[in-house]
Amino acid sequence: MLSASKLRDDTAAGATEPAATVKAAIARAREVGAGRDNLNIFAWSDDDDARTHGTACLGQMSDTIPGLLLGVPVAIKDNIATLTLPTTCGSHVLEGYVSPYEATVVTKLREAGAIPFGKTNMDEFAMGSSTEHSAYGPTRNPLAPDRVPGGSSGGSAAAVAAGIVSVALGSETGGSVRQPASFCGVVGVKPTYGRVSRFGLVAFASSLDNVGVLGATVDDAARGLRVVAGHDKLDSTSADIPVPDYHLAGASPIKGMVIGKPKEYFPETLDPRIRARCDEALERMRALGAVIRDVSLPNTAMAIPAYYIVAPAEASSNLARFDGVRYGLRIKGDGLRGMYEATRSQGFGPEVTRRILLGTYVLSAGYYDAYYRKAQQVRTLIAADFSKVFATGGVDVLFTPTTPTTAFKIGAISDPYEMYMSDIFTVTANLAGVPAMSQPIGLLDGLPVGGQFIAPHFGEMAMFTAAYALERAQSGEVRA
Repeated sequence: MLSASKLRDDTAAGATEPAATVKAAIARAREVGAGRDNLNIFAWSDDDDARTHGTACLGQMSDTIPGLLLGVPVAIKDNIATLTLPTTCGSHVLEGYVSPYEATVVTKLREAGAIPFGKTNMDEFAMGSSTEHSAYGPTRNPLAPDRVPGGSSGGSAAAVAAGIVSVALGSETGGSVRQPASFCGVVGVKPTYGRVSRFGLVAFASSLDNVGVLGATVDDAARGLRVVAGHDKLDSTSADIPVPDYHLAGASPIKGMVIGKPKEYFPETLDPRIRARCDEALERMRALGAVIRDVSLPNTAMAIPAYYIVAPAEASSNLARFDGVRYGLRIKGDGLRGMYEATRSQGFGPEVTRRILLGTYVLSAGYYDAYYRKAQQVRTLIAADFSKVFATGGVDVLFTPTTPTTAFKIGAISDPYEMYMSDIFTVTANLAGVPAMSQPIGLLDGLPVGGQFIAPHFGEMAMFTAAYALERAQSGEVRA
């Protein structure tokens, strides 16, 4: 698959027909085995639907100005509402459900000339870090099919890594775009909370959820985020703040940029080989004139406990609507209560059930103050750490590992706590609401290693500036 910019320019010039682009994407999906009996990248796909969107994309050119993603196929995570394909969140409880409306981000994609291309597999209701917890079976990492692609946006990351699309949409609650991006060797961006509309994103934890973008390159991700970002009156948390042209960030130098290296993200237990890849990336940026500064985010150690109280608590409330009454699965039972119990017991998988039970417990009488309120107080402390580093510490962006390991083998982790710890470097950005992104910084035993940039609220432009520079330096194209 060509880069988003190349496809857009060729389509606008008439050198490439959208029909041919869609045909190539379909052929690539078949070539790599994207179906359920192989890599299992897509939960739902329809070649005719993709062709229809491809034919329609040229009609989105207003006043002959090409859209930023004109003619670019974009895969969409299965928890983002679309009109023509099911939106099931990887769950039996919504099996066969087709939304009567589409998410704002999907509308923005179409208006930019993009071609919606299939719904990607995911951990059920975005609860997981491996895409093993889907009702439709696990997704496999295209780079190493015996390993996970990460999660919960594993299908979207795999679609990009397999070369089927150059841009895909995912969602993030605690690292579900950045972690699979790291495992699959692609770029994954979580924007500032409120930068991208959540209207049409099926809610997991509303104060943490974000729609994110995955791209084959920094530029692909930057263009994707520029298209879907912006104020939306249908989302009360959407920020009415101008959106920069992120794809122009590469023109800015990083000479003089201060990049913080938080010591809490480089513990003694970190794999020394991952530490080495991060140090190599930092040295490349230092050679371009960046200033590398050691910093501290002292409340980082409390992030995982706080996250796994706040997120399940909000999930238990949000998922109460899936009861068999209004939409999705309905299992008959003894009366109304029996129907509720039968539908939810059979419709939800074990990981979702575990988190609903945990969330209900921490919100119950006598435990709310001890757990949920305390977790929110810790969350405030974590956000204050970032504010202090950025506002008074003179740091422009932070750089850390994205994950403590490379992609692990399918079935290798059965302990929930061990699985939750794979998000140890990513949940902080969700708790604080700041933007963060992962990009490839090398290989370890043939598997990708991801490096993470974190920026201040609405500081995505600085984040992309650093990411463009690092990507060029790693490719040998050195530009100060």
